[in-house]
Amino acid sequence: MHEDTQFLAWLPRLRRYARALAGNREDADDLVQDTLERAWTKADRWRGVSDMRAWLFSMMHNLYVDGVRRPKLSTVTMDEDTPEVPLAPTQGDRLAVLDLQAALDLLPVEQKEVLLLVALEDMAYADVALTLGIPIGTVMSRLSRGRERLRGVMEGRSEPVRLKVVK
Repeated sequence: MHEDTQFLAWLPRLRRYARALAGNREDADDLVQDTLERAWTKADRWRGVSDMRAWLFSMMHNLYVDGVRRPKLSTVTMDEDTPEVPLAPTQGDRLAVLDLQAALDLLPVEQKEVLLLVALEDMAYADVALTLGIPIGTVMSRLSRGRERLRGVMEGRSEPVRLKVVK
């Protein structure tokens, strides 16, 4: 597959991950645009990229973390004519999705990122570790803590369940 075709093939997944990370369409669109712009300026490096997905997601992760650390100066609303992925959930499904998004937003960023990459993007732990620049053990512990905290929030518990230490 040619590099620019391979690059474009990841757009839907980048957008989906950005929407889950950012929590709203406008910030997600900005994050995807910034990621694509940065990747395009580094097009001369594409041939050396063995895993375009990990490279793009890593770039998006770094931009997102930088954006969380830095306050927003202004926001620009994207054109409402931009097509969305067609979905027709029932009212109950829509409410469940909104509840899940709200619960995800309560997670620490580190846990949220790992959880989304594993569950939403179906990435292997090793790929998540490479993308985020952390050890696999850290991926597994953040995933475990994130799942437990998410489960607790969805069940209405305010505090996460304390796991027992097994020796």
